[in-house]
Amino acid sequence: MRVDINFDNKSTNSYSVLIDELDKIKLDTKVAIVTNPTVSKLHLESLLSKIDALECQIITVPDGEIYKNFETLNSILEQCFTHRLDRKSVLIAFGGGVIGDMTGFAASIYQRGIDFIQVPTTLLAQVDASVGGKTGINNKFGKNLVGTFWQPRAVYCETSFLKTLPNREFSAGVAEIVKMAVTFDKEFFLWLENNSLHSEENLRMAIAKCVTIKADVVSRDEREEGIRAVLNYGHTFAHVIENQTNYKKYLHGEAVSIGIVMANLLASHLGLLSENEYGRIRNLLGTYDLPTTYCIESEEAFYDSFYLDKKSFNQKIKFILPHSIGNFSIRDDIDKSIILNVLESFKR
Repeated sequence: MRVDINFDNKSTNSYSVLIDELDKIKLDTKVAIVTNPTVSKLHLESLLSKIDALECQIITVPDGEIYKNFETLNSILEQCFTHRLDRKSVLIAFGGGVIGDMTGFAASIYQRGIDFIQVPTTLLAQVDASVGGKTGINNKFGKNLVGTFWQPRAVYCETSFLKTLPNREFSAGVAEIVKMAVTFDKEFFLWLENNSLHSEENLRMAIAKCVTIKADVVSRDEREEGIRAVLNYGHTFAHVIENQTNYKKYLHGEAVSIGIVMANLLASHLGLLSENEYGRIRNLLGTYDLPTTYCIESEEAFYDSFYLDKKSFNQKIKFILPHSIGNFSIRDDIDKSIILNVLESFKR
């Protein structure tokens, strides 16, 4: 299956997301694959058999969100220089969202910008992180606060790579699938309630649906100036959780699952989401053993961290909330007392 992403802005190249169509990647230039030891051990040989290039180098970086930082980014750049990549060279991101974000960031700044290709190997990356051109790293202030918008040349989503995913990694990807359904497609949500993603065919259909939704959103709003912000449903809360736990306790999708529940409780307080809908979303997340609870130590500290969210502007905190299942509301006018009341619920 092929999903095209076309931009109105002619300065940005359009590209395709190909699902289970990776046959050959033919490039008449130097290539460097950026990956980690886990993915390399499982799948690198398979990928190398599909690459036809003038020269192919391997850049290996540590595995995990805690390594998504300046130090690792600099390591990637230094190895690009060591291998004498030039402006025509291409980086290939081969891994999950961390690898994709860092490789894209490195590509966007290496010699003022070179091409890169996404070959995501986790469910989360295939349904969300690899599509749309967001790149970045974390710092002590929060997640993805340093980065660029840099679209890939192409994205190849191969479901065969998902067969080796640990259960936690698989479930983390499901959180992003639920996110898409709740905010954009009620029928898709109903389908998820009645169809297991442990079925290979169902999984392929869900990936295709998510890519189609995201392609439409990104095509209309590349730089997150409007509707694309909706893709951050659950993330405003999740990024605080990840930062507070030093990116060690939760996978990104697990934090998003908790963030979705927090956002839903806020939506319920505002009359946007019914009790029944709140329960259905939480139950669907629980079906895949995703966490839905979190213990907040200080509501004020958690609240203050919202101001570091990239969507916040002019001292207003922007929240993406479900408005029933299948619709959304973007709010930056919520009284602090209501937000603190929601956070208070997670102290117990």
